[in-house]
Amino acid sequence: MPKNKVKGNKTERELFQKFIENNYRAVRVAGSGMMDGAECDLIAGKAGKGRKYAIEVKSSKKPVKYMSKKQIEDFIIFSEIFGLKPVLALRFNREGWLFINPKQLKDVGQNFVITLEQARKKGKKFAQFFR
Repeated sequence: MPKNKVKGNKTERELFQKFIENNYRAVRVAGSGMMDGAECDLIAGKAGKGRKYAIEVKSSKKPVKYMSKKQIEDFIIFSEIFGLKPVLALRFNREGWLFINPKQLKDVGQNFVITLEQARKKGKKFAQFFR
């Protein structure tokens, strides 16, 4: 398995565990990022109004993360079809998790981008985002 896929699996499992520890129910989506129709990495929910999320996990060693427009647009459509709130879970090295709405990404042509600085300003920690 490619090194970046191994790292992605590890970060997805770590975030999955964080949801479980916070009394959410969560599932990892098989084939996410590898096949059509699997447009998110995790689905998580908790009893209560509006507490159902589609989560796309992104990590980066660099202080900037680029994502293809198609991937993010497909992710938002997938979320809407299932009535889930789309969330980008960002993890920059030694920074911890930051969560944002994908509509907060900057459009730079064929891609969307977010810098670590922007993620710090716009993003929220787990306890702030998932109340």
